[in-house]
Amino acid sequence: MIAAGRGQGMGLTIGAVALPAGILVIMAMMIIPLPAALLDVFFVSNILLSLLVLMVAIHAQRPLDFSSFPSILLIATTLRLALNVASTRVVLADGHTGPGAAGEVIEAFADFVIGGNFFVGILVFAILVIINMVVIAKGAGRVSEVSARFTLDAMPGKQMAIDADLNAGLLTSEEAKARRAEVGAEADFYGAMDGASKFVKGDAIAGLIILAINLLGGIVVGMVQHGLSFAVAGDTYVRLSVGDGLVAQVPGLLLSLAAAIIVTRSSSATTMSGQIGKQMNLAQAWGPAAFVLLMIGLVPGMPNLIFLISASLAGAAAYFAYKETRAEESRTAAPTGGPQGAKPVSGRPDTPEAQPITPEDVTDIAPISLQIGYGLIALASPESGGALVSRITAMRRELSRSLGVVVPGIRIRDDLTLPPNAYRLRIGQTIVAEDSAYADRQLAIPGHNTRRKLSGIEVKDPSFGLDAIWIHPHQRAEAEADDYTIVDPEAVIATHIGQVLQRHAGDLVGPDDVQALLDALAKAAPTLVQTVIPKLVPLHVLTAVIRQLLNDKLPVSDMRRILEGLAQFAGSSMSIAAQAEALRPALVPLLLQQISPLASNLPVVTLSPALEQLLLRTRREGDEGLMLDPGFAQRLLQEIGAAQDAAQAQGQMLVIVVSGVLRRSFAAFLRPHLADALVLGLSDLPETRRIEIARSIDLPEALPGPGTRKGV
Repeated sequence: MIAAGRGQGMGLTIGAVALPAGILVIMAMMIIPLPAALLDVFFVSNILLSLLVLMVAIHAQRPLDFSSFPSILLIATTLRLALNVASTRVVLADGHTGPGAAGEVIEAFADFVIGGNFFVGILVFAILVIINMVVIAKGAGRVSEVSARFTLDAMPGKQMAIDADLNAGLLTSEEAKARRAEVGAEADFYGAMDGASKFVKGDAIAGLIILAINLLGGIVVGMVQHGLSFAVAGDTYVRLSVGDGLVAQVPGLLLSLAAAIIVTRSSSATTMSGQIGKQMNLAQAWGPAAFVLLMIGLVPGMPNLIFLISASLAGAAAYFAYKETRAEESRTAAPTGGPQGAKPVSGRPDTPEAQPITPEDVTDIAPISLQIGYGLIALASPESGGALVSRITAMRRELSRSLGVVVPGIRIRDDLTLPPNAYRLRIGQTIVAEDSAYADRQLAIPGHNTRRKLSGIEVKDPSFGLDAIWIHPHQRAEAEADDYTIVDPEAVIATHIGQVLQRHAGDLVGPDDVQALLDALAKAAPTLVQTVIPKLVPLHVLTAVIRQLLNDKLPVSDMRRILEGLAQFAGSSMSIAAQAEALRPALVPLLLQQISPLASNLPVVTLSPALEQLLLRTRREGDEGLMLDPGFAQRLLQEIGAAQDAAQAQGQMLVIVVSGVLRRSFAAFLRPHLADALVLGLSDLPETRRIEIARSIDLPEALPGPGTRKGV
């Protein structure tokens, strides 16, 4: 590792020195005359650099993998222009001595391309310039311009998507930071490429101007200063000028091609060659092409042999593409025999094929598990576009913040014993909720102005118990126009799970979870934690108190205040419930600020004095509960249910205020029937909050007579 670190540091040091030195050399080439031999070295180095850049561009999996390309393009263009300046100086100064005056590279290019006819050389050079400037450079510049504009326009949306994934728990803060940096780098890259494409176009124009200067200036210098005839001067300087132009245009063409490849490259997990090969390897494409070539090859007068050979090669490509496609399908095909690839069961248990039963097969230690039927598997599969996992993660994050404890992860498992569209939620081994959802439908909940009834599967919304209909996606526009609220199946399941977990929040916390909260508090208040736990309050007592508070819907995020309050009760004979009740006034404001803004009135429902006195007389001594006549209890629950419906219609939580003595018994009475109702005592209400009595419940005509009470 030390050697690798030294090698890497040495490479960085060499690169840090070589790049500034190379730029200084390029600038010096424009001023200092260079000998022909040194020009040959620089021309070959220029060709090598262009080929290297082209190969890197071809093998880049995405444009940002070659983010330094705009800078390299600028340096390579400057190098080529510096070489043009140096070669022009040599051509005009020593061109009268012959075609080899500017070095062997220029002479070789001139002889190879011109082939004794300088007019052909000029046309070839012009064609190369047109291809470079009009076709490749212009197209790459347009693509760069459009990509830069679209990338900048999409940048806010990408940033919002990253923030949404971060809030949903799909990304960590480090991953989100890296994604934001990548979005910014992408915008910078395409903006730089938009400007760098102008280098390529300007270089092609400069090549034409330099050719004209070398050609016309060389003929004038040769005839006037060196006494050459027009024919000799024209032949010599045309060779030198065209050779110099070709030596510069070939690397320029390679760089233009590299720029075009980079800006037209889409992000992929493979290189350009692998991506093109995979997408072009289609038997449906090669087969018709082979057939057309075969038909042309059979036409009299055509070069039949060439076409027949080409048709044979295309047919072979179609055959191998077909075989590869079939092999890929067989590798990725799902096993048959049951829904979602269920494995068949072996015959006898003692056969070699039978799998041994392990403790993991019969024991599930996950604190929370969600079992789904095979019809809902697509919702939990990110590969199929399902968003159930992200929805549940977002729900867990929000619920953890509101409760003040970390909600454990939820294990999602398919269960083929369930009906296809059923799901079941377990806390430990206890089933706490089960219902059904439809992966290919959406839940439509009617509103106040709904007039029509949609066709679909009529159900009760699992979260709020409202009438709802599972409709097909194509009915969404019709439903929204008729004041239906449309909910995706992932949101239906996640919302239902969130409500159930909130009702069973006390069951989610154990000694290990409480110890984790204490460890976090110990970083800020170590003395408090060491003094109270376990010297004054044992861990199991603290855990029981926190469970009681969570069952009463109170957040336990302020552990400092909880420990300070419990320290005051140390040594007393107060029960767990009594200690939790005594902590309520300090914790209720945390809950109220979640359900109602601080500056607004808090709407509450109260009980009439007569009803409250009756309920106080029906309390069972030493136990949480009320002794009520069943008919009276039913009427009371109906009245409170109507108040809850009215509160939910306005997007509010039902808050019932009773006397402190009655609070625990009345909350225990309501919990099995109206679990979402919040029961507060008069002493729980903070003095800083403004209270608004939205409704008062009174049932004077249903008061039971003496001796008719029953436990409810």
